[in-house]
Amino acid sequence: MLKEFKFNLNQALSLIKIREGKLKMSSETIPKLPIIDFNNLNLEAKSPNWESVKSQVYKALEEYGCFEAILDKVPLDLRKTIFSSLEELFDLPLQTKQLNVSKKLHHGYLSQYPMLPLYESIGIDDANIFENVESLTNILWPDGNQSFSKTVHTFSEELLELDQIIRKMILESLGVEKYLEEHMNSTSYLLRFMKYKGPQTSDTKVGLKAHTDKNTVTILYQNQVEGLEVMNKDGKWISYKPSLDSFVVLVGESLHAWSNGRLHSPLHRVMMSGNEARYSIALGSIPKEECIIKAPDELVDDEHPLLFKPYVYDEFLKYFFSEKGQRDQFAMRTYCGV
Repeated sequence: MLKEFKFNLNQALSLIKIREGKLKMSSETIPKLPIIDFNNLNLEAKSPNWESVKSQVYKALEEYGCFEAILDKVPLDLRKTIFSSLEELFDLPLQTKQLNVSKKLHHGYLSQYPMLPLYESIGIDDANIFENVESLTNILWPDGNQSFSKTVHTFSEELLELDQIIRKMILESLGVEKYLEEHMNSTSYLLRFMKYKGPQTSDTKVGLKAHTDKNTVTILYQNQVEGLEVMNKDGKWISYKPSLDSFVVLVGESLHAWSNGRLHSPLHRVMMSGNEARYSIALGSIPKEECIIKAPDELVDDEHPLLFKPYVYDEFLKYFFSEKGQRDQFAMRTYCGV
């Protein structure tokens, strides 16, 4: 009886070890986004960990084209309040939200797409300038909404500082920091608020189809509803697990071209299931109108031949949003590839 008990116990322990081993192997093979801590960093005065973080940033953007930035310097109450503001914004009547218009391609209110029934978004150009935020606020709320304006403007300023830190690190890593002022002055900003309705089913539905961003850098912040997926170079989708103090940084195709292909611009998408709505905020650094995207001469050599001819950003967007461009999986390569 004792021998039988020992045998069964050993069998059970063996099974536990096998299962633990399988679980360990399974967790090891699940790809994850690189995580980089940006706390205690300052744009003006280099901190002791600047070089270490810079190295991590470049490695992540070279290999993945994105990473998860940990940044708890953004006040917790602001991080929570921004989502209350988003809910208030998207609860407005459709005809009110449609007053968010822009002369720039896809900078205003976007919704009512048959292929993307869960998606809608609202944009503000240069939301780091308070008057720009207040201008839209007064259109959407004729009686004013000072709380909304203040929250959006403050949050935008926090994201803008992170964008500038990252881009400074990129240029230093590439050895072309002498172009920093010119590079920063060549872009403006678009702050975009997005809502993805819960599809009311456990089946996974497309919230936003797979795409690469066309701008310079995008910084995303979202609520706790999962959905964002980023493709790595092996063609595997990485699911992002959001937290209140993390932001996702993505390289756009403009920076991919400007860096002569050294930085990767990843495909990403939003996949939705369940009943909860996903709210997210994206700050994009956008090349200004008539801005010519051209790789610096220092980034072109025998080992790194020129990949893209110089191109005007707005002209490329016109091609990309054309019927032909929307069917073109490699629009940038078609438009200006060497």
